[in-house]
Amino acid sequence: MSYNPNPLYAAPEDWRAYSGVLSRRVFAFILDYLIVLLLCIPAGIVLFFLSIVTLGLGFLLYPALFVIVAGIYFGLTVGGRSQASLGMRAMGIAIVRVDGRPMDFLTAIVHLALFWILNSVLTPLILLAGLFTERSRLIHDLLVGTATVRTA
Repeated sequence: MSYNPNPLYAAPEDWRAYSGVLSRRVFAFILDYLIVLLLCIPAGIVLFFLSIVTLGLGFLLYPALFVIVAGIYFGLTVGGRSQASLGMRAMGIAIVRVDGRPMDFLTAIVHLALFWILNSVLTPLILLAGLFTERSRLIHDLLVGTATVRTA
């Protein structure tokens, strides 16, 4: 696979692409989790009817419903063509890989899982890393090899 010079996939070198990204990420996070909560309503209804068909076995999935819905949502949106969830698009940001390859479903899921793990350990301190690293990258961005850039 060769390097793709498309600015949507490759992390730009210009510092302006990373200006104000941290605050935009916070607002995108809030919007995205409101969307995930709204998506949990129809998913819960579908799971209810699935539970009736499976004679109650589907009810065991209710504790993990939010995780499943969020994983599918972020995997399809961040791992999709736009490389941004709906909240990220509204805030004018996208996630890119620093090696220039496009985000895929699995990388988006790993990015989300690392965010949840590190956020549960470090709570809001996870945002402090963005103040001291190049390109305002957070710890899970460094581990996965991604960066968040402005698209607007």
